[in-house]
Amino acid sequence: MFGVGRSAFSAAMKIFWPVFAAILAAGAVIVLIATKKITFWRVVDLIIAAIFIYAGVLKAIDPVQLAHDIDHYKILPWTIAVALAFYLPWLEVFCGLALIFRLFYRGALSILTALVVVFLVATIAAKVRGLDITCGCFGHASQNWSFPAHLALDLAILAALAALCYCSVARTGANASPTPMRCHEV
Repeated sequence: MFGVGRSAFSAAMKIFWPVFAAILAAGAVIVLIATKKITFWRVVDLIIAAIFIYAGVLKAIDPVQLAHDIDHYKILPWTIAVALAFYLPWLEVFCGLALIFRLFYRGALSILTALVVVFLVATIAAKVRGLDITCGCFGHASQNWSFPAHLALDLAILAALAALCYCSVARTGANASPTPMRCHEV
């Protein structure tokens, strides 16, 4: 009896958290539109934040599966894979929230950029070694994607993060210099 209730709760949580992440991102967009403070780069911020919040929540729901996914790369010992499985999803969620609310913004961008670079290197290394891995980034939805599809998505996310980092630095430089850069106005 307990097992049936537990599986129903688990199934409900698998639906609740992604929906909650989408509602949070939609609410942030509505607030920005209402205050008329939305720019192209702010929309990119919100898209990247939503991606990482969604992916982090999906991974946080099933840390055991994530530990197995990390272990399939055959780079880290099992104990470290388990520790990362419990830590990394929440890091992604909190960094996504930092992008939305602009708290510790550059730190969040730096952490997310490092995570994507490490993931890209690990994925390419696994492919070169002939390992057939499935990425657990977006739960079961992304398990049937091809390697080029994963690579294209990760490179697009990395390019967006690099552009946001550049614009963040340019914005700070624009506030201090007499000739402002235009990243924040695009």
